[in-house]
Amino acid sequence: MIKGNLFENVARKLPHEEVVALLSAPNVRIERIVSTGHANPPDQWYDQDRAEWVLLLAGSAGLIFEGETEPLVLEPGSYVHIDAHVRHRVAWTDPSAATVWLAIHYQ
Repeated sequence: MIKGNLFENVARKLPHEEVVALLSAPNVRIERIVSTGHANPPDQWYDQDRAEWVLLLAGSAGLIFEGETEPLVLEPGSYVHIDAHVRHRVAWTDPSAATVWLAIHYQ
């Protein structure tokens, strides 16, 4: 049995985004990500081999997809599916509160 609480030990300020693997298997990886005002530089894109489904649990964030000019704004309860190799980056996360993400990467 694996158990826990996604809101346990959430830091209010981090020098770097925190990624914790909650479950990892051959075709799936589930992560809790905590951001505290973090963002990717404008020239740094994620281009992942696996699809990703992201649920924003707390805080807020903006995701930019390549070719778009405005970020997709995520608030608690917002989710987005990102196909493999769709280039995207984190434009911003809330600097005043922890942003907690649940990310599911799968093939």
